[in-house]
Amino acid sequence: MDSKQSCVKLSVQPSRGLIDEKFIVLVQNALPGSQLTIHALHQCEDGHSWEAFGHYTADTTGTVNVSEDPSMGGTYSGVEQMGLLWSLRSVPGSKPGLRMRKKNVQAPMEVTISVYKGHQTQGFADMVPLSGVMVERWYMAPGVRRIPITEDGLTATLFLPSGPGPFPGLLDLWGGGGQLVEYRAALLASHGIASMAIDYLTANITRKTGKMVDNQYFETAYRVLQQHPQVCSSRIAMMGLSFGTSITLKMAIYSKVIKLSCAVCISGSHVQPVDGSVEEILKYFHKNAEKTRLNEKNEVIWRDLLLPIPTDPLLKADVGQLQCPLLLVVGEDDQNWPAPESALDETMERAGNSHLLTVLSYPNAGHLIEPPYTPHARSSTFRTVELSQKVMCLWGGQTAEHSQAQEDAWRKMLVFLRENLYGTRTPTTFSQL
Repeated sequence: MDSKQSCVKLSVQPSRGLIDEKFIVLVQNALPGSQLTIHALHQCEDGHSWEAFGHYTADTTGTVNVSEDPSMGGTYSGVEQMGLLWSLRSVPGSKPGLRMRKKNVQAPMEVTISVYKGHQTQGFADMVPLSGVMVERWYMAPGVRRIPITEDGLTATLFLPSGPGPFPGLLDLWGGGGQLVEYRAALLASHGIASMAIDYLTANITRKTGKMVDNQYFETAYRVLQQHPQVCSSRIAMMGLSFGTSITLKMAIYSKVIKLSCAVCISGSHVQPVDGSVEEILKYFHKNAEKTRLNEKNEVIWRDLLLPIPTDPLLKADVGQLQCPLLLVVGEDDQNWPAPESALDETMERAGNSHLLTVLSYPNAGHLIEPPYTPHARSSTFRTVELSQKVMCLWGGQTAEHSQAQEDAWRKMLVFLRENLYGTRTPTTFSQL
């Protein structure tokens, strides 16, 4: 090996940071004009491995800066500072339908960044890198506290930001797969919002009794969050994705208990029986099961189940009654829910409250609009709560555009939440009140 090539230096700064924080990958001391592959490898908690890589050419000083130089091939192309994260895909030979999700937010996502000689596309495990470093990406910032909540029949986890507070609060609801999903709430707490992740489809009380929770379950969660001594009781939001959007809209519009400062709804719809319980809403969705489609890969497409949007006012949440600011995030290639058809602009315009509505709509983005740099899953295996069957579900989206949407939407969600929960005050000054 050329002595110059063997002295290649690779650095990643910061080597430890939040999952939504950008890093700079820099290669130095390579042969000028040499072809290099920069590779990322991550092993999930479930044991599956994921990789991403870009093909680069060192400049006349033997340097590659991933934040400035274009990748000429690999799992991403062009100047993509975070391509080594958002284009992660399961390694060849993995079982189909994997989706990367962080389960233990108290441990970092560890990624090994390496540089290889030449433009490589496979067999990385059998090659010796010129240099490599391990980086840590966290959902929990230093000082964020994780508090399991089991009181009053709840299955939830509260994440409190660092510092004495009081902090604004947020109820975080995921979709139809159930489980207690914590990583988004942890990241929101890292940005100054006391966030409670709630399991409402597979909650402990449901496992014990066999009965789904009623609407009071969410009001109980609201009260528990509201009454926490480090939460500002008058500044609480809700965020829902997919089926979580249905619950968020129902509570924001109809609850006599829940009074929100704002709401964020991602990839969902206002279509639902307005007087329905969680169980009745799910049953309404699935009474149209014959509208399920399969693509050429036998992937399930559910977006037609709620189409056409009904004209009966009893079958859609009356967003005209909404009294708090609402942010809708829409992927225009959503193959799971009719989010684009449910953007509510005209309905709220007619009701005179369209000033409360902000819509972020992204071409070629799919259903699973997650925190930045989360690898895109166009499809994955999915187990429905009510049917307990596993299917290969088509979520939609094109990887590059979907990843850009995630980054843009997250930044704008944080701005929206800060404006409506903090007002003119910044998180740091508010937490010192």
